[in-house]
Amino acid sequence: MNGGEQLTRGVFITFEGGDGSGKTTHILFLAEALRDAGYEVLCLREPGGTQVGELLRDVVLDPEYVAMAPEAELLIYEAARAQLVYEVVAPALERGAVVLCDRFFDSTIAYQAYGRGIDREFVRQANIFACQGVVPDRTVFIETNASAEVGLQRAMHGRDGDRMERAGVEFHDRVLSAYRDIANANPERVCTVVLQDTKAETAKQVFRAVADLFGWNADDLPFTDSYFEGANAIRAKQRVREDEDA
Repeated sequence: MNGGEQLTRGVFITFEGGDGSGKTTHILFLAEALRDAGYEVLCLREPGGTQVGELLRDVVLDPEYVAMAPEAELLIYEAARAQLVYEVVAPALERGAVVLCDRFFDSTIAYQAYGRGIDREFVRQANIFACQGVVPDRTVFIETNASAEVGLQRAMHGRDGDRMERAGVEFHDRVLSAYRDIANANPERVCTVVLQDTKAETAKQVFRAVADLFGWNADDLPFTDSYFEGANAIRAKQRVREDEDA
């Protein structure tokens, strides 16, 4: 495996997909591989990643606020994003780090434009404003080929669900349709990875989707099969941390 070199500008990779698509698992696995290769890696989530962003996350996802207007919801997401870009993402890229983010502006198109029905051009302009010129180098869309209902069941693990998860199956059907439209419209940036039968096989597809950004040969990745089999162990550790934080 080649050692990581200080990048003149960092690499920004975002992960997108419906609820229950496994984004968190594959962000963690890619992050482990990149750190092993010598890169500085930041794993972020939206909304969140800053003190301001985490407070806004608590508000926008709290099921108590069922009366929240779609317009207010949009602006909360954009405010959290603006803070994340300003405080964390832009400085990290400037110093040459790799930034992996669970959701970014494509989520806003999917959830607030397609899902809530807010004018798509308005949402696009709001994204531009909040992102301050920062655009992902690559977006990995994890496609499950499962229904929105199945994805929600995976995501909630028996929980009641947050405010967005409770938005209904029809809402989440529109979200999945949005992601497919976004991927088709942006083939130079968005790579679709179809969820495989095992985490290891899906991880290989994710690595291939970003290989060129790190000088890897997509057809001959510098990782053994046993390395990819570690995906299960990494996710198991994450589950333990989630249970401890619950």
